[in-house]
Amino acid sequence: MTTQEILSHYWKHQAFRPMQEEIIQSVLLGYDTLALLPTGGGKSVCFQVPALAKEGICIVVSPLIALMKDQVENLQAKGIEAISIVSGMGRREVDIALDNCVYGNIKFLYLSPERLLSELVQERIRYMNVNLIAVDEAHCISQWGYDFRPSYLHLAGLRLLHPNVPVLALTATATAQVREDIQQKLLFKRSNIFQQSFERQNLSYVVQGDENKLRKMLDVIHGVKGSGIVYVRSRRETFEISKYLNQHQISADYYNAGLPAEERSIKQENWKNNVTRVIVATNAFGMGIDKPDVRFVIHKDLPESLEVYYQEAGRARRAKSVCRVAVYQKRPAAIGKEV
Repeated sequence: MTTQEILSHYWKHQAFRPMQEEIIQSVLLGYDTLALLPTGGGKSVCFQVPALAKEGICIVVSPLIALMKDQVENLQAKGIEAISIVSGMGRREVDIALDNCVYGNIKFLYLSPERLLSELVQERIRYMNVNLIAVDEAHCISQWGYDFRPSYLHLAGLRLLHPNVPVLALTATATAQVREDIQQKLLFKRSNIFQQSFERQNLSYVVQGDENKLRKMLDVIHGVKGSGIVYVRSRRETFEISKYLNQHQISADYYNAGLPAEERSIKQENWKNNVTRVIVATNAFGMGIDKPDVRFVIHKDLPESLEVYYQEAGRARRAKSVCRVAVYQKRPAAIGKEV
């Protein structure tokens, strides 16, 4: 099938979103490609469509188990063979999964950067008919690679196993330095960047100064229908503010990296299925979330950078009308200068 036929058959769309087709053509021509598309801009289609258009398997490097699980389930629901190898799987289970990738009909193999350091995984990848290497949320190479996930800095090892296979790196936003870092660490043969406008016309960005943040937060949540996210800076605050919201008859739960993986997964699923209306979280939450009715994202405190703010604010995804609010305990004039 052509790329257009693949899009229509599996995604039921008659046309690509802006820049998707150009990125796909770049990949199909064998060029290493860095794609910057806004959150909700359809980044996954940019590697899934060309991978389906060619013989072989696409290896997807992804940072979070929940993100891999979500994408694998979406592909399987479309009748596409996809698997992920995650922590908690036994050696025999991993062995069988990798054999299916070498000898079976698997089209997408999702792995974390840490899994790629395994000799077993590397040896089996060597025998796979790989048609594309996709690095999802590629900004993590710079954001995390130098700190607590150094395995991100060793992704070039995957290229050495299949030097002629193109790499597609995807992210929502990256500074000039991060863009250069991504291409360097992934051994791009030449610079090749596709960047769409970061404007999201369906989002409304609001900065408000208020001495009583919690009262303002309640006003926003009561005034906007649908589900939402409240971002805070500490794990302790996730618990305290979710408790506060529940005391005010707002269904809320808390999420942070200190919770066991199984508990985080349950909390995320409850929120995605609208069992919980509001999730109060640190920046550990939200990457790759695909939820159509997120109507507000509130930042209780200033994010560490504009790039982080843009990433987190964009998690309203595909809602038609979204209120994006950052509530700071500063004078509005001072905030305006910073933003």
